[in-house]
Amino acid sequence: MDLKPLVTLLAIVNPLAIVPFFIHYTMGFSDEQRRRTVLISSFSAFAVIAASALLGLQILDFFSISLASFQVGGGMLLLTSALAMLNAQPAEAKTNQAEVDDASSRASIAVVPLTIPLLTGPATMSTVVIYADQAKTLLQHVALAGYGIVVALATAVCFTLAEPIARVLGKTGINVMTRLMGLILAALAVEVMATGLTKLFPALAG
Repeated sequence: MDLKPLVTLLAIVNPLAIVPFFIHYTMGFSDEQRRRTVLISSFSAFAVIAASALLGLQILDFFSISLASFQVGGGMLLLTSALAMLNAQPAEAKTNQAEVDDASSRASIAVVPLTIPLLTGPATMSTVVIYADQAKTLLQHVALAGYGIVVALATAVCFTLAEPIARVLGKTGINVMTRLMGLILAALAVEVMATGLTKLFPALAG
């Protein structure tokens, strides 16, 4: 297991792009409430990634979905996310203003919408499942799940330092980072789709 899955996950999750959402959702929170939100959202992101790594393939088998089909569909989803990022939008963000206002009124927003769908949504889960198929040993599956820890730590750091990051980078800096991640993700999405298509249509391999 190389570092490509980790790079892909960091590009999709991209907690820097979610910093403005975090600031908005936690406006008026006490320091203790904000720390609790950071902890829960970071752990939830890890849990989603770990569950996808360890159980994703079994779920595909249960529904009789071939991995090749999932790779093509997942690759298309990744490409859609990449295009959103190239337009400086978070990869997984699918909320409208009404949902934002409703989420802000809830007692806890750490899991929904911060973790799902803003941090780890369908594109993240699809990516983990695709890479889980490439893991040949239990150790590699554990390593893939372990990448969730890195993502969780990156999320915790970005959310903890949300206000300083927002001040230093500003909206322009965050947009530049998001677009760079989107470009990387687009290339990876094409690679995933190409692999799936050659499995479905061997003639394409030449």
